[in-house]
Amino acid sequence: MRRRTVGSTLAGALAGAALPAVALAAPAQQAVRQPAFRYQIGLMGDLLYSDEEFAKYPALMASLDAAPLAFVIHDGDFKSGSTLCDDATFSDRLAVFNRSAHPLVYLPGDNEWTDCHRENNGAYDPLERLAKLRASFFPGDGPRARSLGRRTIWLERMSNDPGYSKFRENVRWQWGNVTFVGLNVQGSNNNRGRTPEQDQEYLERNYANLTWLRLAFAQAKRSGNRGVMAVIQANPGFELPPAQRTGFEDFLGVLREETLEFDGQVVLVHGDSHNYQINKPMYSAANRRVENFTRVETFGTPDVHWVRATIDAGTPNVFSFDPVIVPQNVVRHR
Repeated sequence: MRRRTVGSTLAGALAGAALPAVALAAPAQQAVRQPAFRYQIGLMGDLLYSDEEFAKYPALMASLDAAPLAFVIHDGDFKSGSTLCDDATFSDRLAVFNRSAHPLVYLPGDNEWTDCHRENNGAYDPLERLAKLRASFFPGDGPRARSLGRRTIWLERMSNDPGYSKFRENVRWQWGNVTFVGLNVQGSNNNRGRTPEQDQEYLERNYANLTWLRLAFAQAKRSGNRGVMAVIQANPGFELPPAQRTGFEDFLGVLREETLEFDGQVVLVHGDSHNYQINKPMYSAANRRVENFTRVETFGTPDVHWVRATIDAGTPNVFSFDPVIVPQNVVRHR
């Protein structure tokens, strides 16, 4: 949601960067096998806002590519909130994501559609940009879709249900005794309170998100999973009073209800406010901390790093997290 300017495309930057050949090869669309009991994934988002980040991004991707990861999740905002939302930018980022050596699951960010009405974004219709994102980054028909990346994993998408055919970006998959669910929950108050047309979009998408979230927990229970990881773009404002997070109250309510009724561990991954943090900000109605819930906010501009999540269903916490500071991207303070 934060704004910065940038003057080049990443595809061009990466094309001339000294990265391992595997990172620049064309997408091979190879399937990935299910992992052993213990595995690792990469978490990232909120990058490519400035020329500095364009210069640092190849090192970030090289770090991710070199790590033994099952897949990578990008939690949205692949551009600044003050740069164009044009087709060229979309095509550039899609090409970059498909160069990932690991399967990459992308969730939309508000800078890619809800905020595209701004003059410095090109004064686009946000709903038209959302439709373009869905067609470009979540293509194809059928009940399952492939992730992005040179290797791919299968994702179950919500649009398989005729009643939710437009919500192609809402995805779900199981991996190593954990259910993962991606939801289109946005910064900028989740696109609520702007225009009547956008409020209608919020109502429809919000209902779909709540339904998809409940279904993910139901699948996790049915499968006997030890954990659930939900991924959204927005910081839903755990610390804010309800009046300041009206676009997220429903989501937070369902997330709390489902977490309290789930025997395993629950993680919410998000970006949006660019404040790397790992904590337990959920409280019950009795104002007691919900111990089986963890919030992870990924790095974002100007910090060009990523988060490693280790999943081990044989441990009580199931999930553990480590910041991966890319040496080439460290700011040298004086």
